[in-house]
Amino acid sequence: MNLLARIAEDQTVARRPRQPVKRELPLDTILQGDCIAEMARLPDKSVDMIFADPPYNLQLGGELFRPEGGRVDACDDDWDKFDSLAAYDDFTREWLEQARRILKDDGTIWVIGSYHNIYRVGSLLQDAEFWILNDIVWRKSNPMPNFRGTRFTNAHETLLWCAKDEKARYTFNYRAMKALNDDLQMRSDWVLPICSGSERVKDDAGAKAHPTQKPEALLYRILLACTKPGDVVLDPFFGTGTTGAVARRLGRRWIGIERETSYVKVASERIASTLPLDESAMQVVADKRSQPRVAFGLLVESGYVAPGSLLTDSKRRWSAKVCADGSLDCDGQIGSIHKVGAALQGAPSCNGWTFWHVEEDGALLPIDTLRQRHLQKL
Repeated sequence: MNLLARIAEDQTVARRPRQPVKRELPLDTILQGDCIAEMARLPDKSVDMIFADPPYNLQLGGELFRPEGGRVDACDDDWDKFDSLAAYDDFTREWLEQARRILKDDGTIWVIGSYHNIYRVGSLLQDAEFWILNDIVWRKSNPMPNFRGTRFTNAHETLLWCAKDEKARYTFNYRAMKALNDDLQMRSDWVLPICSGSERVKDDAGAKAHPTQKPEALLYRILLACTKPGDVVLDPFFGTGTTGAVARRLGRRWIGIERETSYVKVASERIASTLPLDESAMQVVADKRSQPRVAFGLLVESGYVAPGSLLTDSKRRWSAKVCADGSLDCDGQIGSIHKVGAALQGAPSCNGWTFWHVEEDGALLPIDTLRQRHLQKL
């Protein structure tokens, strides 16, 4: 290669953008710096969940005062200001690109926002090929009033919960959410108070450290819903560390990214003072899909039901003999607990676990009780 060709090649290499050096996953750590640059250094498909509370781009103009004359401490910090909507969209595309790269294929992302930004973020999430699972309305039980009286009181924020694609096998602890809601299916409208009182983090001067600190109850519900103990949760807009504090409390690993030094300081102190729950207290109602599958034959070979014993329905209309392979024989009708139950009733299907009963101490118990005993032993 002649000298001119070598010089041309060196110049071409010099013009190529440098790839960020990937680091080991910095668990339980606050990374101080720009969120896009710091995410670019994290390994591919390395985190289980992302909770993002990005700048809302409120574009507030002028100061706001309460009726008695007191100044409202609104969000007017520089980190929430963008030159234009196009600039905000470019910023959103960049951090979502990194978020998609570092999220595991079975992971999920949550993004929270107000009417100022959530519709733009939602569109860009779909452009980035995320699959929206739910939009959650967080209805604030104690919202800040509209002091000027020119609009409705802004009493809610919206959360978008997304998987990486339509067929992703993501975590959702459905039964835990149902238990949290007095055994009713959890809805997509959540009534929770805004952060106030002793939960509000203060700076050294006694003023609130962050204008839009999220309540721990909100993050508690989110992490309990779609993560498991030991999962890694990333918050690229860490603020005062609500995500880290709740993750530590629930036995999840966490990574925070925050640019502002003052927020890093209070978040570090806050998380250090948070005590994790006892391991036994972190147990939740197991989702049926995550439980081991138990065939009726397993109960037979394990001795819970003896071959030759009789099962009956709850009204003792029919009885069937248990065969050695776990099938049932009812007057020559032979098959599984489900098929025999359906045939006897003339029904298209039957849940044999609740249809068939075994007698124990003079009382009839559904054979599902025996299955639950086996699961508890496991």
